[in-house]
Amino acid sequence: MQYLIASLSSFLISIFFTILVKNLAWHFHIIDKPGLWRKVHHQSTPLLGGTAIFLSFFAVSFFYVFFSDLIIGKYINKIMMIGIWLGGLIIIFGGFLDDKKSLDPIKQIISPIIAICIVVIVGIRIGYITNPLGGIINFDNFQFLSMLITFFWLLGISYTTKILDGLDGLTAGITFIGTIIIFIVSLFLGPLILPEVGMLAIIFGGAILGFLIFNWHKASIFLGEGGSLFCGFMLGILAIITDGKIAITLLVMGIPIIDLFFVIIKRIFKKESPFSHADKKHLHFQLLDIGFSHKQAVVFFYFLTIIFGGVGLFLNSEGRLLAFLILLFLMLLNAGFLYLIYRKKKKTRLI
Repeated sequence: MQYLIASLSSFLISIFFTILVKNLAWHFHIIDKPGLWRKVHHQSTPLLGGTAIFLSFFAVSFFYVFFSDLIIGKYINKIMMIGIWLGGLIIIFGGFLDDKKSLDPIKQIISPIIAICIVVIVGIRIGYITNPLGGIINFDNFQFLSMLITFFWLLGISYTTKILDGLDGLTAGITFIGTIIIFIVSLFLGPLILPEVGMLAIIFGGAILGFLIFNWHKASIFLGEGGSLFCGFMLGILAIITDGKIAITLLVMGIPIIDLFFVIIKRIFKKESPFSHADKKHLHFQLLDIGFSHKQAVVFFYFLTIIFGGVGLFLNSEGRLLAFLILLFLMLLNAGFLYLIYRKKKKTRLI
């Protein structure tokens, strides 16, 4: 019952803040205008949706941290929560500046770097990695290495959700699915029962869902730069504190991560900067090119995320590695398939 109350509270407060933020974004002209070649929307749309998610998550989690014993426990303490809130606030503020002033890539990365450093300093770190070939790799005596791996994990997952945010409801929906999977693991399927992590996950999930109502196609508000980063930031943190369930999160985010990797490799081969510009080479845009509707492309991503995330719930470390390799193989096949279809459609247009 406590989880239902927490998630419902976060959901309703998120709806309130989303409506409020949407009106403020219109008032202060913080909007995303159509017209650029990469954009698929056809009308001006307010940004700053991530602010609503952060505020609702903060409000509900603050109450449970200081007025209950349902979040603070063995794996989460008050210092960690303050670090998460402060890091999230910095990401949202940096995103606000980016949405308002269109910062260059170097300036964009400053806020997530500061935020990640804060959560690492307060003790949110990857303590070990399960060896797929057996045993674990423990970082107890290698604290700097632990901090470094945690830093790149959080930065990578944050930028994955940021770059994924190209279609209505895509980033928010996949983040919600990932959060629910972490909730299930923390309470029912993990080697340890982690009720405090489950509570934090369900609060964040409620905040995401309240926003997603307005972000579904045709979206009346977008996440904005801060919101898309905050989704990955929180998902990465939840994976760490759920007794290090990094592998499951990799499966949940496997398609976007591999897609991002392929795009970066293509840019490097073309002697382009991997991060300096946005393009339409990502899988979700390619699905539109071959005839998927906007909703069909998003639902397709949801379906694959649920399948691989769900499979990951019931596999051991070796099985998750195998599943990730299968996913990589399928992505390679899919890339070739999409390329052939695109070439065929292009020839048809020329004729």
